[in-house]
Amino acid sequence: MRAIVLKGPGGVEQLQSVELPQPISRPDEVLVRVNAISINPVDAKTRAGKGVYGRIKSEDPIILGWDVSGVVVESNAGQFAKGDEVFGMVRFPGHGKAYAEYVAAPAADLAAKPAGITHTNAAASCLACLTAWQALTEHVRIKPGQRVLIHAAAGGVGHFAVQLAKHFGAYVIGTASAANRDFVLDLGADEHVDYKAQALEDAVADVDVVLDTIGGDNIDKSLPVIRKGGTIISIPSGMSESVTDKAKAMGINGFFFLVRSSGEDMGKIATLLENGAIQPHVSQVFPFADMGQAHLQIESGRTRGKLALRLP
Repeated sequence: MRAIVLKGPGGVEQLQSVELPQPISRPDEVLVRVNAISINPVDAKTRAGKGVYGRIKSEDPIILGWDVSGVVVESNAGQFAKGDEVFGMVRFPGHGKAYAEYVAAPAADLAAKPAGITHTNAAASCLACLTAWQALTEHVRIKPGQRVLIHAAAGGVGHFAVQLAKHFGAYVIGTASAANRDFVLDLGADEHVDYKAQALEDAVADVDVVLDTIGGDNIDKSLPVIRKGGTIISIPSGMSESVTDKAKAMGINGFFFLVRSSGEDMGKIATLLENGAIQPHVSQVFPFADMGQAHLQIESGRTRGKLALRLP
């Protein structure tokens, strides 16, 4: 089978297309013929030696990627049978091995792909959508009318988070560039804040929940706009204990959050996709052979919504 392996940490030249034996599925796993995959910022970070590279650096070969959508060709699990269409985020934050024509995946990481959703859109609705879903359902229970601030609302996680928060009945404020204003509002946000044009605390106040997908000093900038008893959830790695302590000192709940694979949660996402409550925005679809170009685009930080790659 064709696969793209990481020869070592570094630039996109470290991603190399090779022929490898087809993986063998183990008990409670299925072998999936991959139709589409999606990549995320963590893919590029891991390629560069950051992200989750430390968790998988001893593997040989290293095959990046976690988001897949495809067809079961062999099943050693009761949940799925040969011919079933499935999608999910595989083994995150471990070794997903999704950059390949075939992936052996734990059945517990997958869900049935809705018939009306393309493989491309399904693959795009895995890690990013799972992150938004788990962040907004496990650390908080959003009530109708609560004020929810989504940073980088036009990005992969952010554009799903806006839709999910609206689905839960929240009043949603999204930060993004002026160029993405209409996109963020079309997602359902009630307000757009141009982070380049105005200070956050001059534009926003009395927020119940902040979902931060940026990290760094953006977290500190967010704390003053949160009401006492509110919550800030940070997705990027590196939310230090000092920031958590700052939040606590202000009477705010602060969490660092790392998404995990869950077929159960993917099943809930499948229902939302099927009934139209959420929709992925796939801004670009690359051929599998153009993985390097896809990585350059995702690490530019200027991707609207999601990127996907299609396999023949």
